[in-house]
Amino acid sequence: MKRIAVIYHSAHGHTEHIARHVADGAKCVPDTEVLLLKAEDLARSPDELLRYDGYLLGSPTYLGGVSGTFKNFMDATGGLWRTQKLRGRLAAGFTVSSLPSGDKQSTLMSMFVFCMQHGMVWVGNPFLPGQQSGAAYDEAVNRLGSWSGLMAQAGHSAPADSFPAGDVKTARMFGRNFSETIHRMSAKG
Repeated sequence: MKRIAVIYHSAHGHTEHIARHVADGAKCVPDTEVLLLKAEDLARSPDELLRYDGYLLGSPTYLGGVSGTFKNFMDATGGLWRTQKLRGRLAAGFTVSSLPSGDKQSTLMSMFVFCMQHGMVWVGNPFLPGQQSGAAYDEAVNRLGSWSGLMAQAGHSAPADSFPAGDVKTARMFGRNFSETIHRMSAKG
């Protein structure tokens, strides 16, 4: 049994909506337990991370980076960093902003550097944009073209569950891919 934590911060519900779809995708793989955890809760007890084999990290993109709440969670793991207790675990990241770019890449890079400093192994987003095979833009998998992690777009002031169908589909595929990867990597060990 592999245990995966989907760790996220969501001020308005958009990132939580995507986190739930990522978790649903990860749960599709047999022998996988997936828990949704709020970053603000883990900031108070970062040692809880030791209970998991891998981490799917999610934050909205605010001003070109992770939210302050998510950064507080990252900073709270300093004791784990000093002892490198997370070394070798798998991690991946996802982010949401209201614009197609919205500087989401810098948010994913912040998560990537955080994971590298902990000695984790990063899993990217391996899906070719669906537009390549003729899918309509809003229906396309990986429509925003990110390989370093999952990017999703929520419109300005849109309800938390109003995402293009392609973003929701990609979230599920992203979670499943992560879960399959964690099982594949442990089988080779």
